[in-house]
Formats: sequence, structure tokens, C-alpha cells
Amino acid sequence: MPFSVRFDPETEALIERLARTRGTSRSSVVREAVARYAAGEDPKTTAYERLAPYIGTLRSGRRDLSQHTGRKVAELLKKRQAARARRAR
Repeated sequence: MPFSVRFDPETEALIERLARTRGTSRSSVVREAVARYAAGEDPKTTAYERLAPYIGTLRSGRRDLSQHTGRKVAELLKKRQAARARRAR
């Protein structure tokens, strides 16, 4: 099935160079890149699980930033979900 993608000049040149080096088509390079990208993601992990190693690693100087974050994030996600549901109607 045909699919069109637009790349910036640097990315397009990189794809072209990789295709030439490997002796394959540009489409083949893009297909392989997408397959590798998808293989690197575990669909069973949540966004929180992927970000967990980075949460709380920065210092802002404020001590109250991490209070009730779980509740705040849940409220934010509920609001976004409600907004999407309204748009879908």
C-alpha cells in the first residue's frame, strides 16, 4: 500500500546514503527503521513506567513540586479524555 512521508533535507540525505551503502531501496531503509523502532518499544509498558527512571531527578529549588503528582496527573488525564470524548461527538 503506498504511503507518503515528507522528510527534511538532512533526513532525506541520510536515508539516501544508507540505501546506497547497503545496496537497498530508500523504502527498505525506512521500513527497517520503523520495524526497529517498534521492536524497541514494549507495548505493555505505560508511559509512566518508561519515564519512571527520570522522575524526580531534577532539582528546581522548590520542595512542593512533587506533592500529589499522581492525583494531579490523573485529574489532567480525565480532563483530556473528557475533551476528546466531546470532540468525537
